[in-house]
Amino acid sequence: MSAAQQAVAIPEIGQPFGGGFFSGITRDPDTGKRYLNITAGAAHELVGAWGEYGMKIEGADSFTNGRANTEAMAAAGSELAQQALALRIGGHDDWAIPARDQQELQYRHLKPTTETNWQYGRSGDNPNSEPVGLLHTEESPAQTTLAAFQAGGAEAFKPTWYWSSTQRSADLAFTMSFADGYQYGGDKYYELRVRPVRSQLID
Repeated sequence: MSAAQQAVAIPEIGQPFGGGFFSGITRDPDTGKRYLNITAGAAHELVGAWGEYGMKIEGADSFTNGRANTEAMAAAGSELAQQALALRIGGHDDWAIPARDQQELQYRHLKPTTETNWQYGRSGDNPNSEPVGLLHTEESPAQTTLAAFQAGGAEAFKPTWYWSSTQRSADLAFTMSFADGYQYGGDKYYELRVRPVRSQLID
């Protein structure tokens, strides 16, 4: 066991941790390093356009590194990304718009509704999570058992669309509906919500 593994205890899903709430583990596909993902509380949600429609931003394509994506977006002029980078929550200032696979963990573990999950396309597919995320079924994932994150709870996601920081094309970026888990590509000029996230290295 590495020193990092000894130093970082894995919290329970939804447990307050690192300025927010633990929402799962992702693995960097290039380095193999594992990261805790920490979701900010509902009070820190942002709303805005992803960025300029028709502009392809270099460096905003990661499925796991929301911070790198957000920094690239901010450098290209995204006001939403700039707001995310300016956050300081619980003494931490490394918040970001979640990458696609970080966002999938937010839905998988903190789903607010009892709606049937979207079962088309690749919604739910997450090869970079631990455990690996599988395509949605009607019942899986189920509504979270954490009362604070259930619909109407103090920390619950709204049953609407949220941005990820992962770019799909010059016109589109990945989005997710927190009503039913539908993962899609939204036009960058849409005004959608963001639930910020930060990561902490495990090993």
